[in-house]
Amino acid sequence: MKCSASTAVRGRPREFDPDDALAAALRVFWQQGYEGASMADLTEAMGITKPSLYACFGNKEALFRKALDLYERDKLAYVGQALQEPTARAVAEKLLRGALATHCGGSDPQGCLGVIATVVGCSEAESIREHVCARRASSQAAMVERFARAKAEGDLPESVDPKALASCLTTVLGGLSIKAQDGTTRPELEATVDAFLSMWPGR
Repeated sequence: MKCSASTAVRGRPREFDPDDALAAALRVFWQQGYEGASMADLTEAMGITKPSLYACFGNKEALFRKALDLYERDKLAYVGQALQEPTARAVAEKLLRGALATHCGGSDPQGCLGVIATVVGCSEAESIREHVCARRASSQAAMVERFARAKAEGDLPESVDPKALASCLTTVLGGLSIKAQDGTTRPELEATVDAFLSMWPGR
């Protein structure tokens, strides 16, 4: 699929690859957050005009949602894989190590797009925060279900509350993202993960 930009080259519309443009938009949102990313920043990075952005992707909010879909598909594929691990501890470790690989990568922006995007201040961005939080709640619900199964299988102690354990894990995951964004080194974050896993209530 190709989208035509509104600027003309020798009388003909200039085409661009929407996948490449969306990847460029994702990087801008990841670096600057939803509010921090201006339309000028986005169109410059995407190599298109504002009318072309609206025609191909919709408004800024619609573009962000598409970028978030891309982020989850390409950068967070490890989340679905983690839930298939044979033990609850292995689930937690794959999630934590995957988060470190994503949030502390050498070429990608630091931190988690979902966490960055929820730090919003204007009322126009409130729907974005709610949308991201809803996605996060869905992921946490999947963790609760997986840990409940682990408890039923005897992989987790009877005293463990699957919901509380999932909440604890997502809190650590969010904290790792914030620390990564603040410049905490990979070895320091690895040590945090190791410390958390050493306290895991099960095998």
